[in-house]
Amino acid sequence: MAKASKPKAAPAIDMTPMVDLGFLLVTFFMLAANFRSDEVVQVDTPFSISEMTIPENVVMITVDQGGRVYFGISGKAEAKENLLKRMSAKYQIPFSPQQIEKFGALTDFGCSIQEMPAFLDMSSDQRKEFIATGKTMAIPTDSTNNQLKDWISYGNAEMLAVGEKAYYEAKDKGYDPNINEFKPKFILKVDGKAEYLYAKKVIETFRDLNINNLNFVTGLRADPRKPQ
Repeated sequence: MAKASKPKAAPAIDMTPMVDLGFLLVTFFMLAANFRSDEVVQVDTPFSISEMTIPENVVMITVDQGGRVYFGISGKAEAKENLLKRMSAKYQIPFSPQQIEKFGALTDFGCSIQEMPAFLDMSSDQRKEFIATGKTMAIPTDSTNNQLKDWISYGNAEMLAVGEKAYYEAKDKGYDPNINEFKPKFILKVDGKAEYLYAKKVIETFRDLNINNLNFVTGLRADPRKPQ
């Protein structure tokens, strides 16, 4: 007598552990992410065929079509906060601990040091409106009041100090770091329709500070020398 065969059950995969893992990953990235505010100004850069990427630890100077200058510094908030404290001491502009903390989260800004306390108290949208409506002339670069020069000089010093600290921490952990990777990089981003005179003024400021490793941001264009 033939035996009755049992129907074969389809294999089932329990996805519960995978769902748990997914939520754990999302939670990790949310906690580990470094949030930053939006840029206060957008410019249309000229094109080039260079493929160099922008590093993380940079001091970026942006010049818009009208010649207004903006300053941005990336990296750890510690360097930014110490930078503001040095500017505060030189120009005798007091800042509250809350304002200093907000400055550490800024991507960039475009106002004088005298306007900075009110600028920090604004929301992100208010800052953009403040810049877009021309309520500020951005960062002064005149020979008699070159605040940009001080931002660059103090920013360079603070980023070098933080970078040196990170370098030795990496060595203490047994790594073989490259010291140059911990030094700040300097970027100049100029609107493609801006007059060269505006960019020249910023370049001369870097020359006065003996900072020669200045790079330019451009839009990427295909290299005509390479086959498509």
